[in-house]
Amino acid sequence: MAGQAGLIGALIGFVVGLIEYRLVTGLVVGALRRTDSSKTEAEKDDYERRIRLLKAAVLVVSVGGLPIVGYLIGRTLFG
Repeated sequence: MAGQAGLIGALIGFVVGLIEYRLVTGLVVGALRRTDSSKTEAEKDDYERRIRLLKAAVLVVSVGGLPIVGYLIGRTLFG
């Protein structure tokens, strides 16, 4: 039963991480694109590259980190 509590917590953390990723990246990327003041194509490409890096970092933290937190909470509270 202890293993199941951790796995259920990890699954819940994964789902919450996916939802958080979609919400955060949608809002932040939308705001960044609205405030883009790039003049040349090279500046625009660099700006888009930085946005992709930001999205990757948020993905790693949200979808990678929240299942671990969910697992630990599940094991601690119910396992």
